[in-house]
Amino acid sequence: MDIAKLPWAGVRLEAGGTAIVIDPITRILEEFGGAREPMYPLEHFGKADAVLITHLHEDHFDPDAIIAAYGAGIPVYVPAEVADDARAAGLMNVRGTAVGIPYVIGDDVKVTAVPSVDGLGDVQVAWIVEGAGRKVIHCGDTLWHGYWWGFARKYGPFDAAFLPVNGAVLELPGMTASGQPICLTPEQAVAAATVLGAGNLVPIHYGTMQHPPIYKETPNITARLAAAAEGKVKICMLKATETITI
Repeated sequence: MDIAKLPWAGVRLEAGGTAIVIDPITRILEEFGGAREPMYPLEHFGKADAVLITHLHEDHFDPDAIIAAYGAGIPVYVPAEVADDARAAGLMNVRGTAVGIPYVIGDDVKVTAVPSVDGLGDVQVAWIVEGAGRKVIHCGDTLWHGYWWGFARKYGPFDAAFLPVNGAVLELPGMTASGQPICLTPEQAVAAATVLGAGNLVPIHYGTMQHPPIYKETPNITARLAAAAEGKVKICMLKATETITI
């Protein structure tokens, strides 16, 4: 399986000639300070046979970019509860997916949505992708939760886990500030990868947004990942456009 890192939380997976992109975006909204890393048109990364979306937050769901790169008819898999919203954005081939039901894409790639917990209480899933004898999991911008052990028992071990690591704290207008992270911290990401039995932890969801007090990323991410992971899991830091094969 070939893995390419897209900006922010996006990845492209290719196995057996079938290519899938997860949470691809081409912009960060100005209300969050804009992007602090280069952004690329999606066609820069090559073709895609399907798109998987963990949730419809604008830093994970970019329907205009999907349509521009792949056409409005590309299969786009989203949680069933938000399928109508995805269709309203102009996508013509939205597949509303139920948790735990596998779908086959191409000849031999299987994708399965599993439960996830969103930091703002919105609908979210994680995606398990299997192909070419490899299995990975992409967890969007999940919080720490109690599903990790069930994932490990039912689906694990995983060759790679794509996990958020920036422990962002939000202060949004109209919301009471909690001071609590809305996604995994570096230490929590390592703990989740360890429970999942992941061969590689590929950090996502960091380095692109920093706009205090609205959006405040946790500090010293790289060093904290390395310290937490020592002797437990391999950290594979990728910048956008970088690739690995597992």
